[in-house]
Formats: sequence, structure tokens, C-alpha cells
Amino acid sequence: MAGQDLMHTQPRPMHWLATATAVSAVVAAASFIQPPDAKATTSPDATAGHHLTAAPDPGRVTFPVDCGPNRLDVVKKASGDLDGDGTTETVAVVRCHSGTGTPPSGVYVLAQPTEAKAAPRIVATLLAPARQRSVQTLTIKDGAISAALLGYSTLDVPRCCPDVHKSVKWQWKGGKFVQSELPAAMSTGRV
Repeated sequence: MAGQDLMHTQPRPMHWLATATAVSAVVAAASFIQPPDAKATTSPDATAGHHLTAAPDPGRVTFPVDCGPNRLDVVKKASGDLDGDGTTETVAVVRCHSGTGTPPSGVYVLAQPTEAKAAPRIVATLLAPARQRSVQTLTIKDGAISAALLGYSTLDVPRCCPDVHKSVKWQWKGGKFVQSELPAAMSTGRV
């Protein structure tokens, strides 16, 4: 067959070593040549000039909920920049611990403390436990907080079995969190 006797058509270990060395040299050279505004992140907030902080830890917060002899549980949490200031806030869903049933939830927005080593601050109460709602889901997307809430239509409904479902959203507008609901056909109904 033509070409089988040519040296370059029969790779030897030395050929592989030379190729690997050449590829490594090209990769190393490329790492030194970068545009002056290159960033070592893929975060959209970092590329816009924002530097997100660590998310506040709800385990370090004393929430304004009286559970009597029971402990308070953080049952859900989500973090993100909720007010567009480049810092990360945490939304925490808390409720009193119970062996049976589902106690009402409280939903709080936490921010980092103003002093080092202090506990995170509660900056907003989105849902107080006194409203007698339980949070089924919690998400943050594009700075909006979404939650599915469960509740009771009357005092006659057994406390084990919520019969009202509402999907709500909170967004930072005009210096405060504003709540809105999804259309009634999609969010409220008997379950």
C-alpha cells in the first residue's frame, strides 16, 4: 500500500509526546493572553459590576415566633439578590416543631448584619404565623419570591386538611416587598 513506508504515518511514543507538549504550550500561552476586562466568573451579576455576598444563614437568627416548649424549625430557605443592590438575601420559612399536623408558617427576609460576626438581620416579614397559612413551596427567580400557601376556608375545616391553596409572589418595588397573587382560576381552590 502506498505511504506505509513513510515515517510520519506510523506514530511512535515520541510523536505522542511531541503532540502533547505542543498542545500544552498552546493552552498555557492562551491563559496569559486575555482581554483586560476578563472576569473569573460566569455570574451575570458579577459581569454587571455586582459582587454577591454570602447568603445569610437562617440558623443564626432569632425569629419573632413563640413556640412555647417546642423548638423552631427552618423548613425551607432560598437565597438571591432580591432588591438589586448586589447583596444576597435569604428567605426563610419557619414554623414551630410538631410531632403531628402542620403548624402555621412564618416567612422572613434576612440580610447580612451590619457588624462583623453578628447574626443576620430580619429585614421583612412576608407572612406572619398569625395568618394561619402553611408554605408548601418556596422559590426565588429573577428577584421574585414565589410560594404556594395552604390554609383553611373556615374554622370548621379540620386542621389536618387544608382546603385552600394560593400561589403568591413578592417583589421589591418602591422600597418594599409587594405581594401579588396568581389569577384565581390558577391559584385558589379546594384541595
